[in-house]
Amino acid sequence: MTAEDKLACADVIVSWGLYRDQRRWPDLLSTFHPDGEIAVSWFRGPFAEFVEHCKRGGVSKHLIMAPLVQVNGERATAETSVVILVRQTIETLAVDMTSRGRFLDRLERRDGRWKVLERAALYEQDRLDPVVPSEAFARMMREAPVAAYPEPYRYMALRLASAGRPLAEPVHYDGAPHTQALVARYRQWLTGSETR
Repeated sequence: MTAEDKLACADVIVSWGLYRDQRRWPDLLSTFHPDGEIAVSWFRGPFAEFVEHCKRGGVSKHLIMAPLVQVNGERATAETSVVILVRQTIETLAVDMTSRGRFLDRLERRDGRWKVLERAALYEQDRLDPVVPSEAFARMMREAPVAAYPEPYRYMALRLASAGRPLAEPVHYDGAPHTQALVARYRQWLTGSETR
């Protein structure tokens, strides 16, 4: 493990956010291996397919912190705090969603280049705010069925539901059994002790 490897992995992760938000699709594709996969609140599957969906979607902003990278030979894992900002119209009202979470990544070095092999977004806390405060927004939120969703991503879920988009279950958050299994699988993969 070298500082150069850690820096190369961190550069890929931070670059992903810039390319995604600036809609630089070829550059975005270059951050993942061709067989890479991603799981976020609204999509789960091949990364190339995710990018195609992003091309048709709206604008968002990903604030990406410094990743915590662990390297073992040609494999690495990373945990990165993120804040996702999205503006959307719900019931004719302009709203801003803020979601805090982490990216959990598996990266591999192939042909001398580090790229992401798998990413899972883990959600921690979110909120929905009106761009212009109004009684209409307050009424909408009083009537919204937010309690039907887990607290770490309930407003993200409400935002997606209002746009007619289903959640890509299971959605990851701390304490969920499927998230604990994911973390264990990443740990085993890094050490080469995964079940083959």
